[in-house]
Amino acid sequence: MARSGVSTAPTVPFRIVLWLFGLITVVPFGLLLLTSIKSRADVLKGAFALPDYPHFENYVAAWTDGRFGTYFVNSVIVVVPVVAVSIVLGVITGFAFAYLRFPFKKSIFVILTFGMMVPTEAFIIPLYYEMLYLNLINTYWVLILTQIALSVPFATIFMASAMRQLPTEVLEAAVLDGATRPQVLLRVIVPLLAPAVSTLALFLFIWTWNEFLLPLILVNDDSLRTLPIGALFFQGKYTINTPVLTAGAVIVIAPIVVVYLIFQRKFIEGLTSGATK
Repeated sequence: MARSGVSTAPTVPFRIVLWLFGLITVVPFGLLLLTSIKSRADVLKGAFALPDYPHFENYVAAWTDGRFGTYFVNSVIVVVPVVAVSIVLGVITGFAFAYLRFPFKKSIFVILTFGMMVPTEAFIIPLYYEMLYLNLINTYWVLILTQIALSVPFATIFMASAMRQLPTEVLEAAVLDGATRPQVLLRVIVPLLAPAVSTLALFLFIWTWNEFLLPLILVNDDSLRTLPIGALFFQGKYTINTPVLTAGAVIVIAPIVVVYLIFQRKFIEGLTSGATK
């Protein structure tokens, strides 16, 4: 509750800053959309020049000639299991670190934290040879399993932190009512943490969808490439066709924008829930 006499509404200068920040964010994306429906001749007229009519054939060319349809399906095949499995494992392991006692608990938590700080470039070569030994190179499994392994530490720390903010009275009441640990997790904790789970899902979706290095190194088969890698090779093929290139870029980032707009309310609620405790 705000103190009496103290206004919690944003000041006018702060609102202006927010509007300017919004414009800085939206204008480049708007120019990207505008360029994607231009012809080559329209591009030469200037960045803000409107085309005589929208050239949606640029999207058709990117989807078919650039094989963005195949790359899109590949990205979905990889993203869905990575996000789903990482959330399930993150909730379970987060519950363990938040409420259970087991040997070397603090040490394992510290190792997970430090492991998140290691860049992918530091272990990509041994990872490649390990996956080669397991005969997983050029398969969906090599992308799914490696990205789950990289996502679970963050999911664990994120969910453990969120669970520690829950009111202990609710959990104690469930235990007194005879609820088992799985019942407390599934019927009490998970419903209370729905905003946090949505936020985690959005983070994992964006990171997995935009992952570049792992698909580049671990997959050489064009039929298995994801959208960011497909866009890279597509750029080399259509370097001088700017409208088709920007249409391909829109296809890559459109799912991220759509998913964020769908989960925007839950995302903000999940980020700010700790401030209201």
